[in-house]
Amino acid sequence: MKERGRKTVRKLAEMSAGKDGKSSVQSLAKAFRLLEAIAASEADLTLSELAVAANLDPGTTHRMLNTLVNLDYVAKVESKRFTLTLKVLDLGFRAIGRRDIRTLARPLLRSLVDEVSEAASLGVLDGGDILYVERIRAGLTRLGVDIRVGTLIPAVSSVIGWAILAFLPPGDLARVLKQPSRQRDFREIDAPIDLEKRLAAVRKHGYALSGSRISLDLTVLSAPVLDRDGYPVAAVSVAAPGIRMKPDELRARALEPLLKTAKMIAKGLEASGGAVGG
Repeated sequence: MKERGRKTVRKLAEMSAGKDGKSSVQSLAKAFRLLEAIAASEADLTLSELAVAANLDPGTTHRMLNTLVNLDYVAKVESKRFTLTLKVLDLGFRAIGRRDIRTLARPLLRSLVDEVSEAASLGVLDGGDILYVERIRAGLTRLGVDIRVGTLIPAVSSVIGWAILAFLPPGDLARVLKQPSRQRDFREIDAPIDLEKRLAAVRKHGYALSGSRISLDLTVLSAPVLDRDGYPVAAVSVAAPGIRMKPDELRARALEPLLKTAKMIAKGLEASGGAVGG
């Protein structure tokens, strides 16, 4: 077992057994101890070997491994040995990808805001939600909606979400639509829409344009960030107060620079090897 892995396992064991236990979930710490033990070993380990490596009793190890196997983070190989799956790597790749896309997109969003004088955002698909990973305001203008980095909104109920959903392969779209939103306090302010018809229009035109469904009197224009295969890895949006910017006016002012920004982000990601998962 590698020394770094040993130190991490020992630290997690101390946290779950020591005074930090009152403010932590010990079963979660034990699961991570198992993951660290598997990752630190150059060879696949048996249940008994993992119990010793993670400093857990065999019964707990058995239950934890069954749970991790059911969640696809661990796979059983050669009938009695365990190894990590690529799903564990996917967690890290998603974090790296979001950091990379945010770093890449920030100056491009600033240029977009300077050009159109309206707020701009970048969002990625996260389960059934859109996760905002960057947002640039236009001066001191307030839009009447509290959107910030880290905000989640249901993909099916947001203009920026439609820009991504419209370009998903049918199988991926079906899976996303089955996932509930984690934004429990969300309430649409308008009547339900015909999502299939709306997404068809977005695919036809290459962008989404509508009044916001999360804030009164807000107009939003959004375009997907497509990779070389046409897969939507993110979406860029521009939002303006509806009282002074009608949809046709926002499209005339912002569509060309918005599409250009989306393409520049896509090219930047391709050149850097970046990727985003949702």
